[in-house]
Amino acid sequence: MAALDDLVSLLDLEQLEVNLFRGHSQDRDRVRLYGGEVLAQALMAAGRTVDADRRVHSMHAYFLKLGDPKIPVVYDVDRIRDGRSFVTRRVVAVQHGQAIFNLAASFHAVETGPEHFDHMPEVPPADSLPDPGRLPEDEPETIDRQGGPHVIDALDFRHVGDPWEPGENRGNPVRDPDQDTWFRTRGRLPDDPLLHACVVAYASDLTLLGTATLPHPLGHDDAGFMMASLDHVMWFHRPFRADGWLLYHVHSPSAGAGRGFATGQIFCDDGTLAVSVAQEGLLRPMRAAR
Repeated sequence: MAALDDLVSLLDLEQLEVNLFRGHSQDRDRVRLYGGEVLAQALMAAGRTVDADRRVHSMHAYFLKLGDPKIPVVYDVDRIRDGRSFVTRRVVAVQHGQAIFNLAASFHAVETGPEHFDHMPEVPPADSLPDPGRLPEDEPETIDRQGGPHVIDALDFRHVGDPWEPGENRGNPVRDPDQDTWFRTRGRLPDDPLLHACVVAYASDLTLLGTATLPHPLGHDDAGFMMASLDHVMWFHRPFRADGWLLYHVHSPSAGAGRGFATGQIFCDDGTLAVSVAQEGLLRPMRAAR
């Protein structure tokens, strides 16, 4: 499908120099870049400088400034270390001569060792849930007043229970800070583990911060309220395919001091834990901004 081709194209960065890459947004009419887009492109830039036998196992990122979708993003990769087992990269995303985002990523040679993991929550299988055709508008980083990124149509989302709709909590009973969502691409991807990791990174920013609002009577479309991702961390535990069903289990253990915190676990449909995620973001009334 065209949207999936566009998503793959979004992650196919232009190489300007040995350690320098350029990415373009396909949603230039948006107010700001979607955070998952920058996250995924930065990971792709880092991975392009690493041998294929090293797989990403962790990434730690900070969102520094709102990105401008109307101009390209330049990704400058610093080859921090190339060891026998681990490779470390730092990536700075630049627009208008300023850093808007930075990322540290570590890649690891495949090894074996003791193994255990959390059990997947008991939820209905993805194929038993209705296909909404499009992700509901549940993240200001994803869906703002200009509409969501069109490449999100490349992903098939199936929400377990009622998904959070914008503004639904305002004046309504609050909900527990938990969400479960199945997702996968709407079509098969090439057999490139780095591409699959980047697609999951792209999707991982979609429901995290919104989960932190569920216990509170507010909605992100309230003009007097501010929400924005501050940082984003991912640990890649086991192989997975982004074109197979993955369950995204999200929980927000805390909100306070103008910030919300959420954690996520991404399971393969056979119940194995593939990825862990954590994010903190702004969660404050506009009057508290400085």
